[in-house]
Amino acid sequence: MAESETRYRIGGMDCASCATKIDTAVRRLTGVADVSVSVMAGTMTVRHDGSSDLKAIEKKVTGLGYSVAPLAGTAAPARTQGSQHRHDHGHDHRDHAGHDHDHPHDHGEKEIEGLHGHDHAPMAGPWWQSRKGRLTILSGAALVAAYTVGHLVPAIASYAFIVAMLIGLVPIARRAIMAALSGTPFSIEMLMTIAAVGAVIINAGEEAATVVFLFLVGELLEGVAAGKARESIQSLTALVPKTALLEANGQMREVPAESLAVGATIMVRPGDRISADGIIISGESAIDEAPVTGESTPVRKCVDAVVFAGTVNGDAVLRVRVTAAAADNTIARVVKLVEEAQESKAPTQRFIDRFSRYYTPGVVVVAALVAVVPPLLFARPWGEWVYKGLAILLIGCPCALVISTPAAIAASLSAGARRGLLMKGGAVLETLGKVTMVAFDKTGTLTEGKPQVTDIISFDLSEAQVLSRAAVLEQGSSHPLALAILNRAKAGGVPVPPAFELEALPGKGVSGKVGGETLDLLSPPAARERGALGAEQDARITALNDEGKSVSVLLVNGVAAGLIAMRDEPREDAEAGLAALKSAGVKAMMLTGDNMRTAAAVAGMLGIDWRGEMMPEDKQRVVGELKRQGFVVAKVGDGINDAPALAAADIGIAMGGGTDVALETADAAVLHGRVGDVARMIELSQRTMRNILQNITIALGLKAVFLVTTIAGITGLWPAILADTGATVLVTINALRLLRIKV
Repeated sequence: MAESETRYRIGGMDCASCATKIDTAVRRLTGVADVSVSVMAGTMTVRHDGSSDLKAIEKKVTGLGYSVAPLAGTAAPARTQGSQHRHDHGHDHRDHAGHDHDHPHDHGEKEIEGLHGHDHAPMAGPWWQSRKGRLTILSGAALVAAYTVGHLVPAIASYAFIVAMLIGLVPIARRAIMAALSGTPFSIEMLMTIAAVGAVIINAGEEAATVVFLFLVGELLEGVAAGKARESIQSLTALVPKTALLEANGQMREVPAESLAVGATIMVRPGDRISADGIIISGESAIDEAPVTGESTPVRKCVDAVVFAGTVNGDAVLRVRVTAAAADNTIARVVKLVEEAQESKAPTQRFIDRFSRYYTPGVVVVAALVAVVPPLLFARPWGEWVYKGLAILLIGCPCALVISTPAAIAASLSAGARRGLLMKGGAVLETLGKVTMVAFDKTGTLTEGKPQVTDIISFDLSEAQVLSRAAVLEQGSSHPLALAILNRAKAGGVPVPPAFELEALPGKGVSGKVGGETLDLLSPPAARERGALGAEQDARITALNDEGKSVSVLLVNGVAAGLIAMRDEPREDAEAGLAALKSAGVKAMMLTGDNMRTAAAVAGMLGIDWRGEMMPEDKQRVVGELKRQGFVVAKVGDGINDAPALAAADIGIAMGGGTDVALETADAAVLHGRVGDVARMIELSQRTMRNILQNITIALGLKAVFLVTTIAGITGLWPAILADTGATVLVTINALRLLRIKV
């Protein structure tokens, strides 16, 4: 049976433990082949065969207390009422924690009473207005009241603290039970509940109430931090205006941007944001593309140029033909790509997930041994060692450790996407930092992809006259060499009078008449055939060819009047981009299908190693050879003719082949065709891996310190909970630093 995919928006996930809890529950269901959950994106993708009951999947997620809504474009049944779910057993996929979360609940869904001690709305307003915030304030107020009552009436102090503790603990305990019934017995809620109840039993009610309050504060901070990370990429969608000026039947009317159909014509006024991806059909203007590509200077665009939704029109009215529906525009696809990328785990993240599956039960065993062994074998006091065992339970929660990788990766993917650097997942991001060789395509990657006039050599006429006559013959042609001549004439303000009797000479050139002159623009071999070239002129042509330039010969009344040389020139930033790679210790090489002379000329200008006259399979072979030599290879190309080499490389980076190709092919994409962006992508990866290492050090280091001080009797329960929630918040804040980087 063919597999299909359904994507959901999941409300209420603040940490990696929520994702694992949902993963654990959904993976058990019949017909489910694979589950990918992203905390930062708030999404879940389920791969399943036709036998799957999608209603059962949604019911299972709502049963855990999260909201679930099928994403547009995925077949899914109507949402189910939140209800108690079926309890499956015998699954060995253990979770490590399960936190309190704010999340949106869909209309028609009933909240499962007592499952979550929190509200089901995103933390959009102030934190104190959320139900989670109110519960934290209430717990804190109860704790202050208990201290006051205990001071005034010492006899009932212990009961006051128990009441204060129960206000915060009851919702936590309910969630612990639901998580256990869903196959997650070792959740933070469960560890918290055991520790708090245990503390009351050994007459440490004051500390139990304090611990519960600190736990709620930590979760609140965690929710705020996770929300910030999620907002970063979602804020991209806010760049696209809600309305558009639609041109229909000669009239202009304002319509919702999401209603625009492909092929519709819209008008964009100066200063307006463009409301859809499209092609300019009239007008010329400077477009500020910084929101989409990170390009700081506006780009001049005229008729037939491509524009993106969310970019800002500068100084003139444009008419644009829409080329993509709202759900498929560049920004929507970037957001979707980043969300999907966050669901694919990096090797480091997969390792930590596996580690935490055994780590948490291990901590429970250690805590039990600390509580039981000294009193039984060494006659130590039970109260003291049970207390230490309970503190170790709280220290042992691996939340900070487990969030360390996905938080950094989500922040990094978002930071990259906002600057036009797209990476498809954690594994790609992790591998990019290890790249030691970048193999570039030439045309459209290291070069502009279209020839430009580099030399105008006149024999009897002025340069302007040579250019004017050549442009006359090329009028109406769409050949790249013809366009290069016409663009140069336009840029230089050279007059181009109309021509008569224009005739294409297949394989040779073009001829025509203007102002009584017979003009021919021919290839050098065709000019030689007519005997129009002398030895000196031939030598000039050979010298230009050696520089990798294509040459056209202008004949006026059969006599050579001038030469026009053209070449696909390197991108403005190619040299600086390659230098940035070199300074980062990464080698670069150019692989091109172009002839040896052109390849050598471009490579010489850029100072790069090269291979020329290569077919796509040759490029693939060279990439394979480089890998066998021990290089970690990134292949950069336009994503079309480079497909075999992109696939063969460790990382394929699409650049310059249009956003459609760039977004759909390869492992990563550079939305703006800057060579320097490849170095920026590698640097972002290396910075992310350093951030992950810092996070793991913070998480494990704090736990190790508090483990030693707890056993030594220096710290107790409330510092233990600070060690856990404090580490989680520190790790999340450290990861969020990646959002602010300038790449």
